[in-house]
Amino acid sequence: MSGTADTLMSDGQLGDRANTLVRLLARNRPLVMGILNITPDSFSDGGQFSDPKTAIQHAERMIAEGADIIDVGGESSRPYPGAKPVPLQEELARLQPVLANVIQLGTPVSIDTIKPEVAIWALGLGVCIVNDVWGLQREPNMARVVAEHGAPVIVMHNRTEADPAVDIISDIDAFFSRSIDIATHAGVPRELIVLDPGIGFGKTPEQSMEAVARLDTFKHFGLPLLIGASRKRFIDTVSASKPLERLGGSIAADVMAFLKGAIIIRTHDVAATVQALRVATAIRNMS
Repeated sequence: MSGTADTLMSDGQLGDRANTLVRLLARNRPLVMGILNITPDSFSDGGQFSDPKTAIQHAERMIAEGADIIDVGGESSRPYPGAKPVPLQEELARLQPVLANVIQLGTPVSIDTIKPEVAIWALGLGVCIVNDVWGLQREPNMARVVAEHGAPVIVMHNRTEADPAVDIISDIDAFFSRSIDIATHAGVPRELIVLDPGIGFGKTPEQSMEAVARLDTFKHFGLPLLIGASRKRFIDTVSASKPLERLGGSIAADVMAFLKGAIIIRTHDVAATVQALRVATAIRNMS
């Protein structure tokens, strides 16, 4: 850890933020991250929570259903063609009526953004975790921002486009190594890094399923693993379905990922996911 990071981690507020991940993992059970998209174009719930009151109520409902973390995003990162970049001011305008109110609910909140400016603003409000769908490799200042705020960071694997010829497991592994190097060089303590293989992002459906099936490959990093398979398109290739019809497929992928080592499950459907993981955990503990 760099001297700068050592200094920052000694600050009470920043230390509390850094300890958020430690406290969550100390629950010693799979954690559920509820998705709150404040966007008009997310692939399965675009526009559903654009109204601030509705968004806050949805966050309250997910917490009541058992969410351990609420992941809030103001720009669609949907893994399909057609997602349009959002200007900084528009992303902030979407988040401003909602984020502080969600933070006040008391459950740890992560900010899903690739913009360092949004991350700085959100961390200033009290967000605990930064979720970067480009694994600190798109915006050069993001790692520095995370380090300076003593925040845990989720680094997700991504590609600009899918390539069926790519060995996706090797590609993810190399990507994670680069992200970890970027993070630690900036002063982010290694123990504050979470790895997400990016199901659906720059992958064919088959590659997404392989990433779930071989998730335990990435245990060698010794870092928490997160999976976000909720309502993703690969489910449709196995069982024809629209996004809102993919609960069963999402649960199947989530449970498989948990059994392969995922400790954080990111989902649109909190209640069903919490129940599935509790049952899966209880059964596994009987073996």
